[in-house]
Amino acid sequence: MRELKKNHLVKTIFIYLILGLGAIWMILPFLWMFLSSFKDQNSIFTYPPQWLPTVWHFENYLNVWKVVPMGRWFLNSIIVASLATFGNIFGSSLAAYAFAKIKFAGNKPLFLILLGTMMVPYQVIVIPMFLLMKHLGWVNTLKPLFIPYFTGSAFGIFLLRQFIIQLPDELFDAAKIDGAGDGIIFSKIVFPLIKPALSTLGLFTFIGSWNDLFNPLIYLYDKDKYTIALGLTYFQGQYSGSWHYLMTGSVIAVLPIVIVFFFTQKYFIKGIKLSGIKF
Repeated sequence: MRELKKNHLVKTIFIYLILGLGAIWMILPFLWMFLSSFKDQNSIFTYPPQWLPTVWHFENYLNVWKVVPMGRWFLNSIIVASLATFGNIFGSSLAAYAFAKIKFAGNKPLFLILLGTMMVPYQVIVIPMFLLMKHLGWVNTLKPLFIPYFTGSAFGIFLLRQFIIQLPDELFDAAKIDGAGDGIIFSKIVFPLIKPALSTLGLFTFIGSWNDLFNPLIYLYDKDKYTIALGLTYFQGQYSGSWHYLMTGSVIAVLPIVIVFFFTQKYFIKGIKLSGIKF
């Protein structure tokens, strides 16, 4: 018995050691970026490398807002990521409820077709999407970056359906006996019970929309309408030598994702654990 406990302890220590080393390895680039944001232009590429700045330039975080319209880019990204997150949660949850609990002809075939769209590369539909947005007059606006999310996403529908399908049918039958329709059932019963899955989907959507460079690069050409991901790319091209400001802008760009994850990590982990793969 003692030998088993000893082996279990050694195994646990070894696993945590590997995970700790992996976490440190992944954190190092972010730590370098953060510390470099307080350096001057010449200190970043000194050899041998110096992790800590010899002089801390806190003014970098003030100057970067003056060099480029960082505030406008930041606001654009907040608007796009927030609306995209809300739209994906709204559209995906409605479709997921229909696929999970409403019986209609072609339910499973349609769901399988929906899953099949996840295997289609996004690059295949880029040109048709651009022509559609151009026809609607949405090119060089923020609309193409968040309005399509209101129809839901294949991944979001799949994730939420797997969560909803695990809810007991007796709960829905009791609500229907009391006279509740699908709208009441969804808003009063389903929506509160799937908060962990919604938080997971919301976090994925927010991060994906916030870091998206491909779509803003296609649809936007007015500098004041750039998102922060596209803005940093523009900044890198126009001010290629100002690496200290680029590091500062990158820290500012990463900060909202860290804050969102900090407040949603509890539901995020719970949502990942509880979402099954039942069909």
